[in-house]
Amino acid sequence: MTARRAGSLTGAVTAGLLTVALTGCSALGTGAEPAAPDTDLTMWLVGEDTTPELREYLVQKFEDDHPGATLTIEQQEWGDLVANLTEALEDPATTPDVVEIGNTQSPTFTTTGAFREISPELYDELGGDKLLQSFVDAGSVDGRHYALPYYFGSRYVFYRKDVWGAAGLEKPSTLAEFGESVKALTDDDHAGFAMGGQDWRNGISWVFAAGGDLAVKEGDGWVSTLSDPKTVEGLEMWQDVYENASYLPSTEKDVEYWDFLNDGVEEAPPAAATIMAPAWARWSIGHLVRNDEGELVRDGMKDTDTFGIFALPGLDGGLAPVFAGGSNIAVSATSPSPELAEDVLRVVFSDEYQEKLAAAGLGPANEDAQELMKGDRYGRLMVRTAAASKLTPPAPGWASIEDAGVYEDLFGRIADGGDVATLAQEFDARLTPMLNAPAAAED
Repeated sequence: MTARRAGSLTGAVTAGLLTVALTGCSALGTGAEPAAPDTDLTMWLVGEDTTPELREYLVQKFEDDHPGATLTIEQQEWGDLVANLTEALEDPATTPDVVEIGNTQSPTFTTTGAFREISPELYDELGGDKLLQSFVDAGSVDGRHYALPYYFGSRYVFYRKDVWGAAGLEKPSTLAEFGESVKALTDDDHAGFAMGGQDWRNGISWVFAAGGDLAVKEGDGWVSTLSDPKTVEGLEMWQDVYENASYLPSTEKDVEYWDFLNDGVEEAPPAAATIMAPAWARWSIGHLVRNDEGELVRDGMKDTDTFGIFALPGLDGGLAPVFAGGSNIAVSATSPSPELAEDVLRVVFSDEYQEKLAAAGLGPANEDAQELMKGDRYGRLMVRTAAASKLTPPAPGWASIEDAGVYEDLFGRIADGGDVATLAQEFDARLTPMLNAPAAAED
């Protein structure tokens, strides 16, 4: 799973296709009339997070409920998704019927009418107020729902308990304590906190913790708010931690941080004492063991004396509002079979599928299924941090901003030691027009 979900959106349209088409024959589960024999619905899923088992269940359940219909799942990749959707959604002959979309990408399409409105009755049937509301908001416009949460992934701190303990340090209770601790753990050869200079998806947690925002809506438009004193305060706190606790270059962004936390193959000491990563990073952390195929893999942090986790603390304690990654799901406004497409959503939001998402380690949309994740400390912390999380602004131009790498540029220049207040003013002027122009490329 990637908790991203907001990776670079550039690249050629080169998505590969994975087709899963199984035909069922049981009674209809939704009371719908049997579909025409040639009714074929297409569902776009992105990346590898939805496992083959989950995909097979989606197809089999839908086709069991709709004899004569087929559901074809086509694989897409995050780097190409926005370009592919922009081209495909306009034409009923090319549009996917059901679409997975990154939570930060949703506003670009919901604000332009690309998705079919989800009626209040269907919204309630699919979970209503039990759905993760921050993701619901990302897929809504003026109180109308167009994209609902598919799954979420939150992020928290992974640390070397042995290294922290040897230094006499305990888990911090405030964000300032966290900063002082990771700085104290830093020397010429080891980072107290490994973070790339362009890693704004982790870095904006300091902005949110300080009470700042990236942008706000004023009237009918969006305004970048980097110059707000609280936002500047958060960015300056992040700059201090980066400069004094991380040796990663200012140009680094999508870094496999767990490699710094692990011992080397020859049991070399870790290169960093602390990282911040999505919950699924656990499976890349731990001691080396051999799996059933004889391959060397990490054991998922089984040694709890060596490896630990905690939530990034807030400014005055509690939890910092970290950025939550994940996906939304929607029906194309140009789908030739919108009612059947809505039945695909009924499968996705069924109790059975929500429970399967939780079992696969993906944060399910419905809070009832989230309870299933609380059986271990990783799931409990994921649910807690997600509940306190914050998303990027649901502005129509947000996908264009990500495509242009504007925040990578901002954080990289802050990491290089730039004056935060001056950079904030410069980037406010650059970002405000982009926030309101989903189809416009940056000059």
